[in-house]
Amino acid sequence: MPETVPSPKVVDVSGLVVGRAASLIAQRLLRGESIVVVHAEKAVVTGARAMVLAHYTAERARGSKRTGPHYPRYPDRIFRRTVRGMLPHLKTRGKEALARLDVHIGVPPEFQGASTETLDAARARPSLRPPMTLEAITRLLGARL
Repeated sequence: MPETVPSPKVVDVSGLVVGRAASLIAQRLLRGESIVVVHAEKAVVTGARAMVLAHYTAERARGSKRTGPHYPRYPDRIFRRTVRGMLPHLKTRGKEALARLDVHIGVPPEFQGASTETLDAARARPSLRPPMTLEAITRLLGARL
C-alpha cells in the first residue's frame, strides 16, 4: 500500500523578518515538515538602510565568478540561502530538510487557493525606520523582478 505524502504547509512571509522566519522554518524542516514559502519578496530586513545594503553588496561581491562563493541576487534564492545557513546542509539530514523547502516570489497558481499560515514570532516590530523588503534590496543588487 503506498504511503500518502502529507501536503506541504504554505507559509506567507510578508512583513516577517528574514532571519527570524528562516530560523523557525529551518526548525520545522528538521522535524520533517514540507514547507512552501510564498511572497519571499515581501520579507523584510531590519537595520539601517546603508548597513543592510552594504551587507548584501559585500556578500554579492565576495569570491570570484569562477570559484564562488556564489551569493544569489533574487529574493526567493536569498531566502532559501538564509534557511540553508541555519541547517546542517552538508549532512544528509540537512540536505533532506532543504529538499523539503520551496520558496516562491508571489503565489504560484497551484497554491493560489491554499490556506496560508504566518509566523507571528517572526513579525517585524513597529519602528521609526521602516525596514527594507527583500524586493527593494534585490532591485538594488540588479535583479529584474
